[in-house]
Amino acid sequence: MLFTRGLSRISRTGYNRRQWAFSSLRNNEQQLIQHYNHSLPPLHSSEEVWGFRVIHSLVSSALSGVGQQVHDQSSSVIEERLDPFSLVADELSILANNLRSMVVAKVPKLATAAEYFFKMGVEGKRFRPAVLLLMATALDVPMSIHPPDATVDTLPTELRSRQQCMAEITEMIHVASLCHDDVLDDADTRRGIGSLNFVMGNKIAVLAGDFLLSRACLALASLKNTEVVTLMATALKHLVNGETMQMTTATDQRYSMEYYMQKTYYKTASLISNSCKAIAILAGQTAEVSNSAYEYGKNLGLAYQLIDDVLDFTGTSTLLGKGSLSDIHHGIITAPILFAMEEFPELRAVLDRGFDNPANVDIALEYLGMSRGIQKTRELATKHANLASAAIYSLPKNDDNDVQESRRALVELTQRVITRTK
Repeated sequence: MLFTRGLSRISRTGYNRRQWAFSSLRNNEQQLIQHYNHSLPPLHSSEEVWGFRVIHSLVSSALSGVGQQVHDQSSSVIEERLDPFSLVADELSILANNLRSMVVAKVPKLATAAEYFFKMGVEGKRFRPAVLLLMATALDVPMSIHPPDATVDTLPTELRSRQQCMAEITEMIHVASLCHDDVLDDADTRRGIGSLNFVMGNKIAVLAGDFLLSRACLALASLKNTEVVTLMATALKHLVNGETMQMTTATDQRYSMEYYMQKTYYKTASLISNSCKAIAILAGQTAEVSNSAYEYGKNLGLAYQLIDDVLDFTGTSTLLGKGSLSDIHHGIITAPILFAMEEFPELRAVLDRGFDNPANVDIALEYLGMSRGIQKTRELATKHANLASAAIYSLPKNDDNDVQESRRALVELTQRVITRTK
């Protein structure tokens, strides 16, 4: 069945010399704020961070002056799209080597398991470390890797080293969560190869995940920053909460968009948002700047997972590196189905019957194909991507070329997230 896959492409223009701005965002500002103010439910606890309303001042300050600058620079040539990963490629290479050395274990079987997803060729794109290293520079921290022809000292500063360590910690926690998730989901592939639990068994996969978490905790302790430790402990707690929420069988919760978004924040967005905030705290940034970093990570993470849920229906196993339609086969209800159910309430009866019978999967997919579920999920992801960009534009002005280039790269990442196919 052919799904509509139209994507909102956001126009960009000059902003503060090399910084990009979304000209369309200003036109949609009131609509965006109204959407969130009217659609989000009341918060019941401090942990329901996904539901924080969009503060008008954040969006307004982020967009303040953009209209005038667009007018002033309308004749300028739009810069070529930037590859965010190229800006931190050298540091990502060092990080990969560090990770391989950090997960060495004395027990051979555990060592093999712990190193499984850190081997050359299967380490992934290192999306989260790239975000954190770019965020470190975007917050006015100098790059630690200089051009090859530079005559200055190329050793990282102490602060940059601590932020690199933060990136390594985040990646270890992320990979540990993948090991545990694959056991819970009974997955057999990950990143295009056999999942660890499939290759070495559930027990070793669980122990490998635990080992990675222990290594992450040791590295976290070495930073000697209580506030950062608290942030990452919170992210770990959220990972467990989110996975537990996904296992719920309570009907009202399974079919609730609020519940789904809370779970999505816990499972995906909390780690990257709290890590971004940790990068700011390590740099001694103000609460306002730290919160902007957090908002960027939160909304980027939500957008990422929303697109992930779309790709589970529209992608192929080869592209994704894991089985497609895996969520629905496991009875996991995600945004596309929830939006489809709003249009076709009769879909709920099919969901209630479960998906042990393949015929029910086919019926659910038919309803999804007739609905705007895929499109609405992409639109919601785009809104969160725009909010992530607004958080970058709200950062204090800085004319340094490296800072501006990193901020531009973080904005570019929001667009890559919502246009990706794997």
